[in-house]
Amino acid sequence: MAEKKEQGVLSFFMNYSWYRKYLLPGFVAQSVIIAGGYGTGRELVEYFLQYGPTGGLMGMGLTTILWAALFALSFEFARAFKAYDYRTFFEKLIGPGWIAYEAAFIVLLFLIMGVIGAASGSILRDSFGLPPIVGSGLFLIFVAYLTYSGSKAIEVALSWWSYVLYAVYIIFLYFGFTRFGGVIASNFSAGVVNPGWAMGGFKYAFYNIAIVSTVLFTLNYLETRKEAIISGIIAAIICILPAFLFYIVMAGFYPEALSMEVPATGAIAKLGVRFLLPIWLIVLFGTMIETGVGFFHSINERINATLIKKRGKGMSNTARGIVGATLALIGLAISKFGLIGLIAQGYGTISWVFFILQGVALFTIGIYKLYKLSKTKS
Repeated sequence: MAEKKEQGVLSFFMNYSWYRKYLLPGFVAQSVIIAGGYGTGRELVEYFLQYGPTGGLMGMGLTTILWAALFALSFEFARAFKAYDYRTFFEKLIGPGWIAYEAAFIVLLFLIMGVIGAASGSILRDSFGLPPIVGSGLFLIFVAYLTYSGSKAIEVALSWWSYVLYAVYIIFLYFGFTRFGGVIASNFSAGVVNPGWAMGGFKYAFYNIAIVSTVLFTLNYLETRKEAIISGIIAAIICILPAFLFYIVMAGFYPEALSMEVPATGAIAKLGVRFLLPIWLIVLFGTMIETGVGFFHSINERINATLIKKRGKGMSNTARGIVGATLALIGLAISKFGLIGLIAQGYGTISWVFFILQGVALFTIGIYKLYKLSKTKS
């Protein structure tokens, strides 16, 4: 009885169609993006804060606009062509070019998993004195379990962890304002805008463009073009809001934050709130699991769609779990052999591949194909 009640609580919001249409895609995207996007704060420094508090805020606004356009168009394309896995999506968009996209996507996946694999062990080691194998093992177990559980469980897990994450960010913002509110206001009122803020916002938007592929499995609830566009805009806001809350506090430590190796822990240390650091690190560890699950589930959905087409039967839960565990193990192995630096050198190139195959293609070929499809139906 207690178990049924708990399941009912966890899936309470999931039963509402408005939630599945307008909030779920954004929560999944935000859950996947944070570990590699702004969990440590270093990314916010590199792409925004280095251009000055005001300049970075302007860049963040540009990123939000680009994300809103990208998500809205992607969601509508997926809905119109019923493309809920990345292979189907890019076959419909760029035909045989989908193979190039998949190659870049897999390289990106292992790059991110290598970084996360290394960090997952070090977080629990540095924070709680546990051997690195404990953190890596927990990462592997949770990833395998969630990928085994399938889409519904992943939807619930990623959504509810987002609520936890938002709560922690709001607490972080509260202590930031109560202790450094005057400095934050002063730094923004100075109006520092360094050259390059627009390029920073542009790069950050497309640095994370592949995140769309991890959200496709949630889009089958969308029924109309209006719903897809609204959902895409909301998803952009959901994704950028935690970064915005984080950025506001970090602006209070400008320009010192520019030299912080891990700005998140540096800022928390300066706030002097002891309980916040372990909570932050636990939440960050959870976001790493979410990022892994999001990418691995995209691979599973791509395999599943292919199997259904070929034999009329998709993947079993066991097969999903095995794929998730295997990919996680490869990521952990990469983190041990020092390949991160080598792969990272080509990361900028991969980002440009995504920009061309996904960004440029969507706003040219994608719009044309949507127009052609609508003319056919009318």
